Amino acid sequence: MQAVRTRPEQRAEAAVEASPLASARSWSPEAEIGMRVEDIWDSFDVQQQQLSHGDKLNSCFDSIPVASFPHTFDGAQLVEIPSDATLAEAVDILSRNRIISAPVRNVDAPEDASWIDRYIGIVEFAGIAVWLLHQSEAAAKADVGADELAAKLGTVTLEGAAAAAANVREPKMAESEGAIAEVFGALPSSDLFNKTKVKDISGSFRWAPFLALQSSDTFLTMLLLLSKYRMKSLPVVDIGEGTISNVITQGAVVHMLSECVGLHWFEEWGTKTLSEIGLPIMRLSKIVKVREDEPALKAFRLMRRKGVGGIPVVDDCGRAVGSIMIKDVKHLLTASEANRDYRTLKAKEFIANARQSSGERQMSIITCSRGDSVKDIILKLDAEKKQRIYVINEEGNLDGLITLRDIIAKLVYEPPGYFGDFFNGVIPLPQNSRV
Repeated sequence: MQAVRTRPEQRAEAAVEASPLASARSWSPEAEIGMRVEDIWDSFDVQQQQLSHGDKLNSCFDSIPVASFPHTFDGAQLVEIPSDATLAEAVDILSRNRIISAPVRNVDAPEDASWIDRYIGIVEFAGIAVWLLHQSEAAAKADVGADELAAKLGTVTLEGAAAAAANVREPKMAESEGAIAEVFGALPSSDLFNKTKVKDISGSFRWAPFLALQSSDTFLTMLLLLSKYRMKSLPVVDIGEGTISNVITQGAVVHMLSECVGLHWFEEWGTKTLSEIGLPIMRLSKIVKVREDEPALKAFRLMRRKGVGGIPVVDDCGRAVGSIMIKDVKHLLTASEANRDYRTLKAKEFIANARQSSGERQMSIITCSRGDSVKDIILKLDAEKKQRIYVINEEGNLDGLITLRDIIAKLVYEPPGYFGDFFNGVIPLPQNSRV
């Protein structure tokens, strides 16, 4: 590993010779990772190794430890959520720090605890939303009055909700929409939201405490876990200190790729069109969507039922006019008066209210066509800080969907036996796990 080193100074000098404007360029940590890949890539040509493009990339990323990945905290302290925090407090912490997930610290662990005992999992907006929706649907099936329902919300448990769901006939969505809206509308002021502790929903976490990387693990391991094995974020733990030293997300990887534009290995892969590398993976017939005049709550229920993290909002012609992500449930849980009427709030009204209250471009979508290159969509996704991009046809109608995970999945592949039997019995996800 020591023999493979980046040469940013040499590359910078070469760039200056090629273009005087490059003299002012400072190499980002992500770009230096890309140049490190380039060095390894070039070494295969020197050694005259006849490897395919995919084998080259796999070998490159398997030669770089995750300790080299730039820190995502930007010098700030890692945000942790104490295990005795309520769901309401957890939502507030995530909202204030503008993050979608955080590790949960076990407040009962001793100071010298290992990382396995120090943390109980990772909580996400998606996890809280799915858990609350599960409780709301189970409570709505109990067929009690709205007042009694609201009064009982504070006593609903995960086990009770699961039992109710198992023993009650699943109603049609239209029949149950009003009842669930009543339940969900009472959540922000209910005991279920304000008294349930984060540790109480740890049974819905996918891992206990979480799947972590060590600093010696490689980029290939990290990329495979973020793509094929559906991890949205991966903590890197310091075994000696028992702490988290970094958190690598899908978005951070795509940002790294955007910083590699111009490097030979990236251009050889990134200039291919979506069709050439087999994207989009999700075809139009598989896309879950909601009409703009349908209830906003229906969007969240569909996400929970279908196990997806977001759905497009379409107009009468089928054109996408916005997008609602599972994390956007925070606008309901911390709702202004405009979002209090869950029963009648339409999807388009929910989007408009969220945009107005946040002062930002909320729930907008970005699009591409099948003829665009991988590089094009990487740059779009990184610039807009989006999790997904919608493919449209010549008429402007939806034609597919591409997520960050899809892009990473096309960058590397899993060699036979790479993880051994580690994931046997772990995949697929538990039925009521977070999205």
